[in-house]
Amino acid sequence: MLITDGSLVAAIWAALHPRTLLLTAVTFLFLTNYLKNRRPKNHPPGPWRLPFVGNLFQLDLEQTHLVIQQFVKKYGNLISLDFGNIPSVVVTGLPLIKEAFTQMEQNFLKRPITPLRERVFKNNGLIMSNGQTWKEQRRFALMTLKNFGLGKKSLEQLIQEEALHLADAIGEEEGQPFDPHFKINNAVSNIICSITFGERFGYEDSQFQELLRLLDEATCLEATRMCLLYNVFPSIMKYLPGSHQTVFRNWEKLKLFVSRMMDSHRKDWNPVEPRDFIDSFLTEMAKHPDKTTSFNEENLICSTLDLFFAGTETTSTTLRWALLYMSVDSEVQEKVQAEIDRVIGHGRQPSTADRESMPYTNAVIHEVQRMGNIIPLNVPREVTADSTLAGFHLPKGTMVLTNLTALHRDPKEWATPDIFNPEHFLENGLFKKRESFLPFSMGKRACLGEQLARTELFIFFTVLMQKFTFKPPVNEKLSLKFRMGLTLSPVSYRLCAVPRL
Repeated sequence: MLITDGSLVAAIWAALHPRTLLLTAVTFLFLTNYLKNRRPKNHPPGPWRLPFVGNLFQLDLEQTHLVIQQFVKKYGNLISLDFGNIPSVVVTGLPLIKEAFTQMEQNFLKRPITPLRERVFKNNGLIMSNGQTWKEQRRFALMTLKNFGLGKKSLEQLIQEEALHLADAIGEEEGQPFDPHFKINNAVSNIICSITFGERFGYEDSQFQELLRLLDEATCLEATRMCLLYNVFPSIMKYLPGSHQTVFRNWEKLKLFVSRMMDSHRKDWNPVEPRDFIDSFLTEMAKHPDKTTSFNEENLICSTLDLFFAGTETTSTTLRWALLYMSVDSEVQEKVQAEIDRVIGHGRQPSTADRESMPYTNAVIHEVQRMGNIIPLNVPREVTADSTLAGFHLPKGTMVLTNLTALHRDPKEWATPDIFNPEHFLENGLFKKRESFLPFSMGKRACLGEQLARTELFIFFTVLMQKFTFKPPVNEKLSLKFRMGLTLSPVSYRLCAVPRL
C-alpha cells in the first residue's frame, strides 16, 4: 500500500510542469501581497496599485510632485499612494495640513525609516530619528547652536565675513560665464562647518570640494528608481549594481570624514572649553559613560552629518534659485539693487537689522522660496497610532507626505501662482507674512535651522546683489528647469556676475 501511495505521489509530481509550479508560486506571492497590503475600510482614495511596487511605475520620478497634483485633482485633498510596500497618503490644503500637524501632531511626529535610511543612519541623527533619540538630539542641537552664536551678533558677523569671501571668489570670474553651484555650496557650508567642526574651508580645498560633490550626488540619486526599488526589495537589491550602491558609498565616505574630524578633536579636546558642536557632544558623551542615552559615537557622526547636510543643501539650493531668477528677471533685480542702494549704500555690509527697512528684498527672498519649492512634499512623517483625518482612516505605520507644491501654487492664495512675483509678499509697500507659506514645515518637527537659514539667505543674497549684477551669458538662454532629488534644485547653469562698483 505504501509503495502504491509513493508511486502515486511520484506520478503526480512528474506530471506537474515546472511552469505550472512557477505560476502557482507567483500567484501565491501576489495573493499574499494583496492580502497583506490591501487598503482597509474607509481608506483615502487613490490610483490603482501593482503588487509589491505599488504606484512606483505610475510616478514620473523626474517630476513626482507634479504627477501627484493630477491625482489630487482626481481623488481629492487626501489621497493614498503606495511607494513600493510603503503605504502613504498625501495631505493637500492648509486646513488639512494644520489639522494633521497641530491638532493631531502627537500622532504624526514620527519619521518613517525606509530600508535605505536604515542602512545608512539607523535610528540616529537629527532628521530621521525617532523617540528618545530624536528628543535628546534635537534638544542638544538647538542648545549647542545657541551656545555657538545662533541668534547672536557673533554668528551674524561670521555669515557677513563668509559672504565677502563668496563675493571675492565670484569677483575672480571677472564677469565671465561661470557655474556658481559649488562656490555657493562652499560658502553656505562654511557657516555650519564653523559651528560643527570649528573651521571653514577654502573654495580651492580639493578635499572639501570632493565632499560637497559626494553630498550633491547622494542628494540627487536618492530619488532615483533604483533607490526606491531598494526600499521594496532590499535583500535582493543589495547584491545588484545601481545608483543605490553609489549612494551607500557616498554616505560612507561622508561619515568617514566626520569620524576623522571626531578623532582629531579628541586629541586636544578640553571639556571645560568646547570649541564647537563635536567638542560639546564629546563632553555630553563623557557625562554618560554607561551609554543609557543616545550620546554615543554613532549619533555624534550622524547628527553632525545631518547638520552638515541640512546646513549646506537647502540654503545653497535656494540661493542658486535666487541668482537664476534674478538673471532671468532683470527688472526685479534692479528693484532689489535700488532698495539696497537706498537703505545700505555701497560702503557697509548688510545686516539682519536692515531687513525691516527692505520689504522688497525680503519679499523677493520669500518668493524665491515659494517658486523654488525645494522640498515639494516636505520631509515625510509616519502615523504612530490609528487615526482619522478628513473622515478617512489612516492605519498606524502610514507614511504622510505634505503637498507643499499645491500649497505654494494654490490659485486661491496667490495672485499669479505660476509666475515669479514678489508682490505676493507685499501689501501697501510693506512686507506681508503669508499663512500658506511653509518652506520650513510646522510643529515640533519643523526645521530646527530655520532662524539660521533666514539669516544666511538675507545676508548672502543682499551682499551679492549689492556687489554684482547677474546676467545670462551672451547668446545663452537660462532655463528654469529643475533637477529632482531629495531637494528640487535648478539644472546646471552658467551666468555672468558683472561688478557694480
